[in-house]
Amino acid sequence: MHNFLFGIYPYIALTVAIVGSIARYERDPFTWKTSSSQMLRRKQLIMGSVLFHIGVLVIFVGHFVGLLTPIAIFDALGISHGFKQVGAVVVGGIAGVMALVGGGMLFHRRWTDPRIRKTSSTADIVILAMLLAQLVLGLLTVFASLGHLDGHEMVKFMSWAQGIIFFDGAAASYISDVAFVFKLHLFLGLTIFLVFPFTRLVHMLSVPVRYIFRPGYQVVRSRRSEPLPTRAGPVAPGRSANK
Repeated sequence: MHNFLFGIYPYIALTVAIVGSIARYERDPFTWKTSSSQMLRRKQLIMGSVLFHIGVLVIFVGHFVGLLTPIAIFDALGISHGFKQVGAVVVGGIAGVMALVGGGMLFHRRWTDPRIRKTSSTADIVILAMLLAQLVLGLLTVFASLGHLDGHEMVKFMSWAQGIIFFDGAAASYISDVAFVFKLHLFLGLTIFLVFPFTRLVHMLSVPVRYIFRPGYQVVRSRRSEPLPTRAGPVAPGRSANK
């Protein structure tokens, strides 16, 4: 089961995330949105959303750089495993608390406000609950990491992640002896990738890169700038369009 969960399941989750996202964008492009409820309750949304998104972005970048950067690069830069571990604990802990507080506000808002609850789908509630559970597990791993400040435990996760990327058949064995909370954190993270294409999380991929390189500016005219044409054509001077 360990080999399946951490040696095969990652490929299933990542394949579904990639293929499913492409299929949804091609088949149902109008569902590719966040379905914002800002109009229903703005104040709590802004505070919770800012805390949640900043925290999640810091965590995501930290995981991406920390797990996928080859160990040789850190060694060449003179960054020790211990220093990297302490930095991950401090920065990850602060970002995790921010994201958890913001996510809790968003969940409370979506769960308790009758109007927002009515406009929310089951997937909206479930994915937000999964993200909150993942944040809680992530913070629990911080406490587990305090007993491994030498950084060698983190090297195991780096070897596992890079082993998955480069199709190393022994990748699952690299984390066979880590604490259970780490394994649970990894499994839930992979499951979030699995359900990613079927939730509002797809809006994360909608980075407006083309907006920067658009050929020209959008021209917006006020209603008084010029009259709108009618079906009957231009109106003759002195005559009313209603006649």
